[in-house]
Amino acid sequence: MSTPRHATGLQGPWRRVIYVTIYEIIAIVASGLLFVAIGQPPGESGAMAVAASAIAVVWNVGFNSAFEWWEARQTVKGRSTARRVAHAIGFEGGLALILIPLMAWWFDVGLWEALVMEAALVLFFLVYTYVFNWVFDHCFGLPASAQAG
Repeated sequence: MSTPRHATGLQGPWRRVIYVTIYEIIAIVASGLLFVAIGQPPGESGAMAVAASAIAVVWNVGFNSAFEWWEARQTVKGRSTARRVAHAIGFEGGLALILIPLMAWWFDVGLWEALVMEAALVLFFLVYTYVFNWVFDHCFGLPASAQAG
């Protein structure tokens, strides 16, 4: 399956706003259902999904700003596999450090059970993010930064 190559498409800040809005709405519904599927009450699951989504958006902005600030000061430029892995581990690890204690408190479970819930979410989001990005790029075109010049 190929990605669209046309130079048009949704660009700039509107692309990010639409991306985050659609992504998070689906994420809230899916993670809420995931919490229910593993035995948590529906009302609490929905509220936790909304809270996790809000935290993830704020963490994303803060973490990526800090990462890009650090990255701009490195002598070696570009995004190697090692740098991408470090970014992914830093982002997901930091988010887990926030969400695991929150889920343990919210659902009144132990840290181990909250860790298992977070692990399930991470596995889901790995697949979801890949599929969502492919579909989004297919529907709205590639961002200018990814288009051949």
